[in-house]
Parts: sequence; structure tokens; C-alpha cells
Amino acid sequence: MNDLINIFLKHTFELNINWLLCIHFILVTYFIGVIISVRRPVGVAFAWIFIVMTFPVFGISLYVLIGERPVGRKLTRKITRMNREYSEVTEGMRIKYASDRQQLPIESRSFSLLAESNNGTPVVAGNKVDLHTNSLQILQLFIDEINQAKESLHLEFYIWALGGDADRVGEAMIAAAKRGVACRVLLDSLGSKDWFKSKWPARFRNAGIEVTEALPIQIGRFQFRRADLRLHRKIFIIDNAIVWTGSMNLVDPRTFKQDSGVGEWVDAMVRVEGPVASQFELTFSFDWSVDNPRITHFNNQRAPAAPNEGGVIAQELASGPVYRDDILYQVMISAIIDAREELTITTPYFGPDDGLMQALMGTARRGVRVTLIAPKLNDSKLVAWSSRSYYADLLNSGVHIAEFHGGLLHTKSLLVDKKTAIFGSVNFDQRSLRLNFEISLIVYNKDFCSKLETLIESYLAQSNYVDPKVWSKRPRWQHYLENAAHLTSPLL
Repeated sequence: MNDLINIFLKHTFELNINWLLCIHFILVTYFIGVIISVRRPVGVAFAWIFIVMTFPVFGISLYVLIGERPVGRKLTRKITRMNREYSEVTEGMRIKYASDRQQLPIESRSFSLLAESNNGTPVVAGNKVDLHTNSLQILQLFIDEINQAKESLHLEFYIWALGGDADRVGEAMIAAAKRGVACRVLLDSLGSKDWFKSKWPARFRNAGIEVTEALPIQIGRFQFRRADLRLHRKIFIIDNAIVWTGSMNLVDPRTFKQDSGVGEWVDAMVRVEGPVASQFELTFSFDWSVDNPRITHFNNQRAPAAPNEGGVIAQELASGPVYRDDILYQVMISAIIDAREELTITTPYFGPDDGLMQALMGTARRGVRVTLIAPKLNDSKLVAWSSRSYYADLLNSGVHIAEFHGGLLHTKSLLVDKKTAIFGSVNFDQRSLRLNFEISLIVYNKDFCSKLETLIESYLAQSNYVDPKVWSKRPRWQHYLENAAHLTSPLL
């Protein structure tokens, strides 16, 4: 009897093992097919295939979470539908402002065309652009703008942090809504998670302020939408005529992330008056329509463009997955290659791919002075180690690397030959260039670029250049640690 039981158990065990192996084979084969169905860098594809084959449960779960760039089938359909409706407005802009491009130098015209391609917005003349560099003063100016607003206030940010003067901005918004100003607030679900858990959403809604949570993280829907796609834009629009944009979230640097050990965050913003403000209003309207589940079609009110306020030619550059895929990446590559004398990049997070690295190294080797300014201390150790894995190749190519020690340098800018600037929310990493919804202002104006250069010089005064000889002699364990962290760079 015992022999029969043992034979039965052995047979059952072998049968279960065979079934498990069969299921394993089917799942792995299926996901390998999914991986190769999308054309991606060969190294990335083989890395995913290796992970899925070696650690099927972990690998498949990881691939479902972050392996591709989907925003979800339902949201993709909505974006596609609204993008067709949105294109009617942008086409009208391109026709209306077509002559403004002729005011640009010949070498800048093709660059502006790239930035407006794939349903983007054109260069427009007649703007006034002011650079602001003190975060507390910027928050006070936000409050002043809110107090003076007559018609509408539209805010779109990645983070609204609790505490300090950021709360004063919230109180001013409530007061504005009570006096009849139409207020809308669009915040990223993850970046502003503490704000959404606080009393502020209820207070805003009770005051008549419309609040929408962008890209909410929903457990159980990861198989349909990548979990780490974020709304990273920073946009504040007053009366459809004035716009603020740049690197700064709605945070008070005196209270924000004070336990991270990196000091206060250092940011910069621009205040823009003029026709380009309507481009930011258009982007806000599009994002609001996409992220608000009650809206099914994009129905922009076509607010009249703000009147000319100055002599600056500028252009908004909005980007994101599904929405204008890879245009931002192509613009960055083009800006680097177009540099003839000087190229300066400020970024808190540095994680380029091979294409950007080759562009930077090639630009330095043909005699352009290329300078990268990044914070010495970072709020993410993994990002810091990964960033430094690129240093040796950059230094050997002649790129100058300066590490800022006056806090966490959060300003994101690219200055080309002191006459063209890209300024906004974009980090020089693959997350900003491939995954996040980002916003930038391209400024074709030497006076503004001169002001940005002055700001950059102030950063350099608080920085130390990395010495190539000293860097080459760093401990071997640091080299291995940096290269190990580099393997995670596509995910950071």
C-alpha cells in the first residue's frame, strides 16, 4: 500500500513539475516575443530577455511595471483623440506666426522647425522674458500675481509641498477663488501625494477651486499603464497673459526635504509676458482635458494671444510619452551638435544615453567649450553614483565638469553659444527625455542668454571643477560602484 502511495505522489510531483515547466516556457516565450516586438537598443533588449529568462517571476513583473512606455490603453486613446482636436489649434498658430521665424538667424530657423514638428508650437516674437533666481522671492511674486489676477489662475506642477510659503500660495488661491477668479490646479499624483492626503484639496474645492490629480497610481492597473510615468511640468498662468515656468516646484526651500542632507534646493524660473504665454495656456488646457476624467474631448476656448510685450523671440516645447514622442530628445541632440563656441548644461540629474554622450564628447573634441554643472551632493545616492560613471569619458573628451556645493542645484538649462537657451523642467536624463511629461521655453535672445550666463557664473563660483588626473586616481571600489549604479540609469 505504501509503495502505491509513493508511486502516486512521485507521479503527481513529476506531473506538476512538467506543468510548471510548460507554463514557465509559455510565459517566457510570450514575453520574449513582447520584448522583441518593440524596436529598442540591442543591449536593452538582451538585458530584458536575460532577466525574464533567469528570474521569470521577478523579471516579468518588472517588465510589466517599467519595461515599456505605455500610459494605458484608455488614456492613449483619449490622448490620440484629443491630439487630433488639439492639432487644429496648433496649426492655426503655425500659420499665424509663420513670418516670425524670418526674424531668427538662418542657423536657428531649422532648429525652431524641429521644436515645432509633430504638432508642436511655433516661434513667436514680441515677448518679455525675465529671469528670477531667488526661490522665496519667486513664491512671494506668485502670491502677488494671484492677488492681482482678474480672470483665471492655472497651476500645473509636479510637486506642491506642505509648509512654509507654499502654504501662503494656497491661502492666496483660496482668497482669489472667493473673489471670483476661476482657479484650476493640476498636480502629479506621486509628486504631490502628501498634498493630496492633506486638508488642502478639500479646502480648495470648498472655495470653488477645481483640482485634478494627474496620472493617479492605481494598484491593479500596472499591467495596463506604466507606474512611473509622471507629469513633471512646472506651469503657472495668470489671466491667459502671463506665464511662469522653469525648474521650481511649489515648495519652500527652507522646509522641503531638509532631511536629505543636501542643503536647500537651488532653482530658477522665468516670467513671460507676450504671445508665447498662449502656448503654455494651450498645453495646460490639453493636460487638464487629458487628466480630467469628466472631459471626453479637447475643447480649448481659444483665448486670444497676449499682446506683444517685448522684443524676445521664444517658443514653448512640450513633450511626453505618446504625446510628441522623442521630439525633446531630438531637440537636445540638435542643440548640442549646433554649438560652435560654447555649450553649458546645468542639471541636478545626469543620465544620458549613448547618443547624447557621443554628441557631448564629439562637440568637445571639435573645439567647443562644453561645461556640465551638477550638484556635488544629490538627494538620490544611486543617481549620484550613476552620474559619476560618465565622468571619465567626458573628461577624456575635454568636457569640463563642475560640481556645485551650494545646495542641490535644481536648475535645468542648456545655453548654446550665448544666444539660444533651453530652460524649463527637463533633466539631462533618460527619464525626462523619454518618460515624463515635460515643458521648456526656448529663448532666441542674446540679452536673456547674457542674464542666464550671469546666473551660471554664480553657480560656477560655488562649484569645484573635477580634475581629470585626480579623478583617474580615485579608489577602484568607487569605479565599480559607479558602473554598477550605471546599469540602473534607464530607470532613474
